[in-house]
Amino acid sequence: VQLQASGGGLVQAGASLRLSCAASGGTFRNYAMSWFRQAPGKEREFVAGVTRYLRPLYAEDVKDRFTVSRDNGQKTVYLQIGSLKSEDTAIYYCAASSSVLSALRTPDSYAWWGQGTQVTVSS
Repeated sequence: VQLQASGGGLVQAGASLRLSCAASGGTFRNYAMSWFRQAPGKEREFVAGVTRYLRPLYAEDVKDRFTVSRDNGQKTVYLQIGSLKSEDTAIYYCAASSSVLSALRTPDSYAWWGQGTQVTVSS
């Protein structure tokens, strides 16, 4: 599975942004798809995901501003980010997993990763 993330950029605080992750190879509908982010000097952290059964998952601190969705026909997963804050500045990675629901917040559960897209929020 190859994953290509896009949609990042330099935005002002309070703005919105939509990230996309296009997949090729594999059987997209069979994978859980998630977004992680990594800020400078910090570990990679789970932010949002959507299971193969279309159940969304969110990190607690972003659930009110982030919306994850997927289009199996387009083999694409999206992350809509609203009310951007400076602490959202990070490289955002999409990832695919065939693991069970309980493991989806853990990076080690993902076998395939995109290259990342930089989101920088200016205050």
